[in-house]
Amino acid sequence: MCGIVGLHLKNRTLYPRLGELLTPMLLAMGDRGPDSAGIALYENSLPDDCLRYSLRAPAPGYAWDELAERLTIALGTDVQVRRAADDAVLTMRGDPACVLAQVQCSAPDVGVFAYGRAMEIYKGVGDPGTICRRYGIIERGGYQGLGHTRMATESAVTTDHSHPFAAAADLCLVHNGSFSNYATVRRRLVDDGVTFQTDNDSEVAARFLARQMAEGADLVQALRHMMRALDGFFTLLVASHEQFAVVRDAFACKPAVIAESEDYVAMASEYRALAELPGIDEARVFEPEPEEIYVWSR
Repeated sequence: MCGIVGLHLKNRTLYPRLGELLTPMLLAMGDRGPDSAGIALYENSLPDDCLRYSLRAPAPGYAWDELAERLTIALGTDVQVRRAADDAVLTMRGDPACVLAQVQCSAPDVGVFAYGRAMEIYKGVGDPGTICRRYGIIERGGYQGLGHTRMATESAVTTDHSHPFAAAADLCLVHNGSFSNYATVRRRLVDDGVTFQTDNDSEVAARFLARQMAEGADLVQALRHMMRALDGFFTLLVASHEQFAVVRDAFACKPAVIAESEDYVAMASEYRALAELPGIDEARVFEPEPEEIYVWSR
């Protein structure tokens, strides 16, 4: 039993309030997942040739400025550092494959949560209140966000195993449920050259979607392929640079509710996470249908 929340803002005047609106939604789902929590934020995009990298420190007090200097020399590009508690977001130009390879070479003990023009991910072991306070989520702006509170059933309770899972630029997901055949799908992906950071079944879904989209599928097509390939009980919330999508399995036994208004689309495992949103009384509130893919675009 995990808790998932998401908010896709249509009204630009609400962008500065993304964290203020999303934080209480995540806190409301705290009792659904006491093990770990995480959040993905999508802010104003960088230029096409510039990406931000959400990195996990191997230990408190990590020397991010020293890593930035090493990357600047190795990659020949300016690297900007923004600290987030002990972790950091590094922003730089360059091919992401080269950047990620150089991060691994220069700092093999540093974890990579995500990268993209718009997306940043913050997560860790502990309750959602602790995670949100640690990273100052309530003060952050942006145009959409996803959150997750985890009760581990398939893998270890660690920061790396917590959600969201990001497998490509600006693409991430949060998941409530379990996949019964994820090991088989994982082996096929590994045979195709896909690498994994954890043994979490949710990461398999994220990597599968990323592979499908790398081969030319759009988000809806990738989700359809995923539903044919992966068996289980699930509610998934997936976000890309421009889109926000919700899908449930054929039995829809994992709870989900959506609220849509002129100002936003909000999704959560339970309605109580939506109850304090502005204008919720005028929003259209509904339960997503089984195997129906709901997508909203900027």
